[in-house]
Amino acid sequence: MSRILVAMSGGVDSSVAAALLHQQGHEVVGVWMRLHDVADSYSEFKKSCCSLDAADDARRVAAQLDIPFYVMNLEREFDAGVLQPFLDAYLSGETPSPCVDCNTYVKFGALLGRARHLYECEAVATGHYARRDVGPDGRSRLLRARDADKDQTYFMYGLRQDQLDHARFPLGELTKPEVRDVARGLGLATADKPESQEICFVPGGDYRVALRERAGWVPETGDLLDGDGERVGEHGGTPAFTVGQRKGIGVALGEPRYVSRIDPLTNTITLGRRQDLETTTIELERASFVAGDAPAGRDPFRAHIRIRHRATPIGAIVRPATPSEPARGGRWLVETDIPVWAAAPGQAAVLYDGEVVLGGGRIARPVPVDRPAVTGELVRSGA
Repeated sequence: MSRILVAMSGGVDSSVAAALLHQQGHEVVGVWMRLHDVADSYSEFKKSCCSLDAADDARRVAAQLDIPFYVMNLEREFDAGVLQPFLDAYLSGETPSPCVDCNTYVKFGALLGRARHLYECEAVATGHYARRDVGPDGRSRLLRARDADKDQTYFMYGLRQDQLDHARFPLGELTKPEVRDVARGLGLATADKPESQEICFVPGGDYRVALRERAGWVPETGDLLDGDGERVGEHGGTPAFTVGQRKGIGVALGEPRYVSRIDPLTNTITLGRRQDLETTTIELERASFVAGDAPAGRDPFRAHIRIRHRATPIGAIVRPATPSEPARGGRWLVETDIPVWAAAPGQAAVLYDGEVVLGGGRIARPVPVDRPAVTGELVRSGA
């Protein structure tokens, strides 16, 4: 059996992950991560994973399981890898994906490094709903969870082989009700605890507060434009909006309008009709592949793309943005079989081959939809 560090958030999922590994005979070490100053306060209704009450709950479960428990300070790593990119994205007119960064740089980055060097642990386990196996080529694969409603692989596409090799997901074959049943059967203190429903470092749920308090953002009014560039109103600052947003725009134009473009340089927001936000061409930047390179090392290839956590995966053709672009990363073009709606710059876009996560990237600024069609023989990945 192995010595495994479990990231215990104080919720039912990570509690059951620790319990299952303990039952299997592994030597389990529980760790609660202190990531930011929210850890100095208590969460209303216990819905945060990073507050003092969450740490208390994680400690109680560790005591019930009779496993060692530690608090690990990763504030510096979280600030550099998650918090600052989050703030910078909104200030730059983009929509961030902080959970992707947290998994890549903190949980399976800094935490994994410390787990191996400080506690001599072979792996880090979490309460994520995801699965991992070894493919025919001997490389680790990231697979969707059995519970499709809880699958969290969208937030984990950035894991590298060296990280995935040492990752464990004990809940991958379970549904959420089954996890609750396990927790109740073991009498765990977190068995009926409500799920965390907020960004951990934004306790009130309003990221604009974080922009003011953590980035010094001062709202500045600017022009609201229609699709023809005509001024139709004013807004309270571009960081307060995201592509696809409808509520809070503050103008009535006879039919629903949505934020279609954000320009922080001119402090303008362009509005469009719903159909104006549809596209079949998405450009990805900062792309990476779980296997280390694109399927079969060739291009283009078939895949399914998901542009939001709960969005339906859409069939697509994927190719490098330029012929000379290396397959290991950079910019890729995705041509979808049917239009997708409100592809927000900065958000994660994840590529799947059936249940296998191929990789993904961040949605770049919109590109023209009349690009030349893909030519040449396609390499099918089985999607």
